[in-house]
Amino acid sequence: MWIGWVELDVLLGDVHTLKEKRALVRPLVADLRRTFTVSAAETGSLDLYRRAGIGVGLVAGDSQHVIDVLDKVEDFVSRRPELDLLSARRGLASSDD
Repeated sequence: MWIGWVELDVLLGDVHTLKEKRALVRPLVADLRRTFTVSAAETGSLDLYRRAGIGVGLVAGDSQHVIDVLDKVEDFVSRRPELDLLSARRGLASSDD
């Protein structure tokens, strides 16, 4: 069993309140869950209105599948016009570790 995750640090565009931030982040998290069948949540910078940390994780039987899905997730987020992807940190672990 392989477990993979990516932590995305994003800068939001024209956002001035936490309410506006949530209006951008919640649909993004829902799109990630629906499109890639992964677990996703807002995980960082919760009190900052122009920054967001988004965590995405998945479990699969093949490490290459995990890597491919995380690549697609990162590309999906980086193509969103309403935000800038600042960084992405990844992890990959086997249940044998």
